[in-house]
Amino acid sequence: MITLTMRSKGAVDRNTLLSINKLTTKGIRNIATSTTSPAPNQSSSVPTPSRPAPISPNRTAPAASVLPRSSITPPTPKPIPPLFHTVQKGQKAPLSLDDACNAVKACFGWNTTNAQCDVDVSAFLLGADGKILGDDWFVFYGQSQSPDNSTLFQSTVSSDREAVCIDFQKLNPRVQKIVFVLTINEAFEKRLHFGMLKDAYIRILTPDGRKELVSYQMTEYYSNVISMMIGELYQYNGAWKFNAVGNGVAKDLAGLCALYGVQVCD
Repeated sequence: MITLTMRSKGAVDRNTLLSINKLTTKGIRNIATSTTSPAPNQSSSVPTPSRPAPISPNRTAPAASVLPRSSITPPTPKPIPPLFHTVQKGQKAPLSLDDACNAVKACFGWNTTNAQCDVDVSAFLLGADGKILGDDWFVFYGQSQSPDNSTLFQSTVSSDREAVCIDFQKLNPRVQKIVFVLTINEAFEKRLHFGMLKDAYIRILTPDGRKELVSYQMTEYYSNVISMMIGELYQYNGAWKFNAVGNGVAKDLAGLCALYGVQVCD
């Protein structure tokens, strides 16, 4: 079970406040509850999220936390790498895998028009029922590896913002789908949304990063969503395929956890 500090019980909505630094899981995947960022180069068996101290669930974010639009300086853009095998929203494409290369590297990139937009990548490993296999079967900056060691989150990527590596040979056979989601951190508190993003893409590469198997660049950005299911890998007749999803929801990371079956306590 995962504990996320909530403002109130019930369905996640705009009153939800996500205190991600207080997220904990059972067993060896406990994430530190301290609101202090770890020291540089500090070693730990589980990476500790480096995020600002969470806002108390008993109060709302102060108005001063939202900078006037005129005072916001957009961050330095990052060039989009060459995309060779692009598909459009809703299109599906097979992955050209063989016994010699039965793994992929999903790389993600984006730019923002608002300096406060801090985007995170999450990967949810789902079974045939569309739910995660267990509370620790999703990978993100605070839980960088799946229980079967098949799926690994990377926050430092040379040409991209973040990446998720998947080894299908290690992947639990009950996993039928892996959904990749982009989420704006503290979007509710800071009144941020996907209309403030651009150039978002996903590209599926071979593990060494030398060959692109398929890619998708978003063209639609919505002001009423804060999380975007940008793409997914799924099994069909024993083979893995890619689906360019490009659909968003007005849910933060806590809401996505509930959506995919993670038990969330307030």
